[in-house]
Amino acid sequence: MKLVELAIRNARLTLSILVFFLVAGSMAYVSIPKEAEPDVKIPIIYVSMSYEGISPEDSERLLLRPMETALKSIQGIKQMTATAYLGGGNVLIEFQAGADLEQALTDVRNKVKDARRDLPDGVDEPSVNEVNISEFPIIVVTLSGSLPERVLNTAARALRDRFEEVPGVLNADLRGVRDDLVEVIIDPAKLSSYDLRLDQMIAGVNANNRLIAAGALEGSEGHYAIKVPSLIETITDLYNLPVVAEGNAIVRLSDLAEVRATMRDPETITRLNGAPAVAIEVSKRSGANLIDTVDAIKAVTEAARGQLPEGVEISFSQDKSTSIRQLLSDLQNSVLTAVVLVFAEVVPKTLAAIHPERIAFPAAFVLRPLQFVLWPFVW
Repeated sequence: MKLVELAIRNARLTLSILVFFLVAGSMAYVSIPKEAEPDVKIPIIYVSMSYEGISPEDSERLLLRPMETALKSIQGIKQMTATAYLGGGNVLIEFQAGADLEQALTDVRNKVKDARRDLPDGVDEPSVNEVNISEFPIIVVTLSGSLPERVLNTAARALRDRFEEVPGVLNADLRGVRDDLVEVIIDPAKLSSYDLRLDQMIAGVNANNRLIAAGALEGSEGHYAIKVPSLIETITDLYNLPVVAEGNAIVRLSDLAEVRATMRDPETITRLNGAPAVAIEVSKRSGANLIDTVDAIKAVTEAARGQLPEGVEISFSQDKSTSIRQLLSDLQNSVLTAVVLVFAEVVPKTLAAIHPERIAFPAAFVLRPLQFVLWPFVW
């Protein structure tokens, strides 16, 4: 009660502090990041391993068991689950609640390096990942239309590159896109006619597909690096690749096999209203404003719409900013109602303390009924 009386006696200071808090709160509200889900650390880390063509049984024996043996000595593990499948396997590690996840991630990476020497030759480098809710997509941009697959893929990749230039975007992943692939179909009869073996052909290709550093050249005009560019970059390079050379005779890859451009087998299939489609899943950076990021994505999409091939239709889905806007709207209504009620209660008393003879009448007959009008909306 003494605090209220002190505030009334220093009415001008009280109103100044109130205005300051309103301005500071408004600025903080505008600048604070808006999130769909809280940035909660989930104590789960998983290790993925891939080995093309390996069976689930061999994956369990050759990949998972050595990895589990190395990981089980880590402190703070609550549960460890391994899954084997065709072409690889993964180990999911759940730590105790409250564990230091940064240290746990470091320990897992160190143990994975130790287990790497026990894995068979040819296995891809194991990847260590942590579960992060903030990396889930905030919006999905879908390109669809009755167009050739390569045209749709090229348009999606170009739009993806523009999305990744937006400051708040962490990454943009493509779904429904097949990677380009060069297929080499070897003719056994031609291989035999040149008295070559398959391993000789593979060794010849591997020996040529590399960048050879040839030192440097230093002269009066400067210092220049010299290299022999023998990397395979186009299908023509592969077509004309020499496999065996004796004297003036050169056997090229095109003499032994059929080289043609194709695509990998589809791993994901995307459709929109029955038409072929490509989806771009956009994730934002931790701490970035979700609403501003989504608005920037939509602005970039609209700017690029005129540059896309004719017949491409763009649609948005899984837009998390819609629910955030609704929650913010409800919050704003509640806060504004509370502010009006506080003003209706505090301001008349404060003004009456300054000029009681001039404020008492309007305060009693104007502001007081306003309280009764607004009070039911709060409840």
